[in-house]
Parts: sequence; structure tokens; C-alpha cells
Amino acid sequence: MVLNLRGHHLICLHFFGGEGYDAAFIKNLRDILQRTEYEDIIVTEGADDVCRMCPYLINNQCQYQKGADLQIKEMDQKALGLLGVSVGDKVKWHEIKERVSDIFPDWFSGYCHDCDWLSVCEKDVFYKSLRQGQRRY
Repeated sequence: MVLNLRGHHLICLHFFGGEGYDAAFIKNLRDILQRTEYEDIIVTEGADDVCRMCPYLINNQCQYQKGADLQIKEMDQKALGLLGVSVGDKVKWHEIKERVSDIFPDWFSGYCHDCDWLSVCEKDVFYKSLRQGQRRY
């Protein structure tokens, strides 16, 4: 089996702290993170295995707020560029985590400061270490 993850999820899932939209969404995230330990990940475009349980996914597009789907696609492209991966690539979670450490300052300055999930990520040990300039994995 393989996981399908889009660009920004390759970064942001590293900071998951057990919170989300609802119980089904949170369970899905936990299951995905458990699977990252032993499954390959295929970099995908658009809705992925995280999105499939999101209550805002309607007609295969994010309806979180007006213009969200376009904003997320742009964020995905930036994430792929920073991580040096392309749609269709097969990657390992631990390799992506190392890259997240390297690109975190750019990601943070471009996306974290305006993110609705910032308060959740700020509780995560890995996130905190990256904010403090320490590489921990």
C-alpha cells in the first residue's frame, strides 16, 4: 500500500498534535501518520488521503473559505519546490522530515504566521525545535 499526500501535507503533518475538525478527521490523521512508518508516499496533486476525511472537501475541492482551493494549490506548489519533490514522486517520510528541517525557515515565513493551525503546531516538540533553530528528528 502507499499513501497519497499533497505538498503542504508533506510539511504540516509533521506538526500534528491530535487536533482537527472532528473525530473522524483526527482518526484519519493518526492512521496516516502511523502508516508513514512503513509505507511509501506518492506525492499527489489536489485532494489526498488527508483531505478525504475533511468536512470542507466538496466536489473534490477545498471549501474551507472562499478561494481556499486555489490558495492551497499554490501552497502545495511552494512546498514541493522547497522540498525538491514533484507530483508522482515516491518518497519516504523520514527523508521528508529531514528536508522539512532544512526548509523550515522559508516555510514558516511564507505560511505559518497566517495559518489557522498555528496555535496547534506551536505545541509540537518538533515544531518548537525548528522555531528555535535546532534540528531534531
